[in-house]
Amino acid sequence: MLGIAALLLIWQAIGAAGWFHGTVPEPTRIVTQMRSDGWAFYRSNLATTGREAAKGWLWGNSLAILLAIAFVQVPLVERALMRVAIAAYCLPIIAIGPILQILYNGDTPKVILAALTCFFTTLIGMLVGLRSADAASLDLVRAYGGGSWTQLRKVRFRASLPSLFAGLRIAAPASVLGAIIGEYMGGDKGLGVAMISSEQGFHTATTWAIALVATALAGTAYLVTALVGRVVTPWVPRTAA
Repeated sequence: MLGIAALLLIWQAIGAAGWFHGTVPEPTRIVTQMRSDGWAFYRSNLATTGREAAKGWLWGNSLAILLAIAFVQVPLVERALMRVAIAAYCLPIIAIGPILQILYNGDTPKVILAALTCFFTTLIGMLVGLRSADAASLDLVRAYGGGSWTQLRKVRFRASLPSLFAGLRIAAPASVLGAIIGEYMGGDKGLGVAMISSEQGFHTATTWAIALVATALAGTAYLVTALVGRVVTPWVPRTAA
């Protein structure tokens, strides 16, 4: 918090001195503009983007977790689909967006883009976690007659949680970014649409205010995911904040 407060003070001082030549408004000016715009303006757009990001986060991470389990349990599936997953990750979102806008209506293109931005990170995190299970514990389950699915349920899934939540923490703000990029491609409401409108109207302070609201949404998503991860994995050592 002290670092953020110091950054805001420096930002205010530099802006007041005129170093930004009016292109970057001071924090006080941004806050004043937010009050002028009204909370209803930000709330409606925030709700739209949050809904799209949440749906994308849910679908993208669910598919990633299921696919990681399939890769571990059936190696043939990994050999067949891992390259497809890598190719999907390498595809530029800017190139995919217009195609999705043609194929789908409503929030679907934004949800798909949000899902794509968080899919691969969670897939790799879950896959690494499942394969980091203690070999002695796996052998013990096998010695008592348990198969690969019993090993998954008794050992691998618990071992995967730290890596899984590391991926989910990254996926949370990434899904917000994907939703906003989707709104840039087309839409009638959301933070991305509002930002384009304010840029075209040369409303610099409003543009910065929307950007800060989007940053707050992404940061909140990250913090909530990290908090859930702490609760679910209390045995994991914590580094200093």
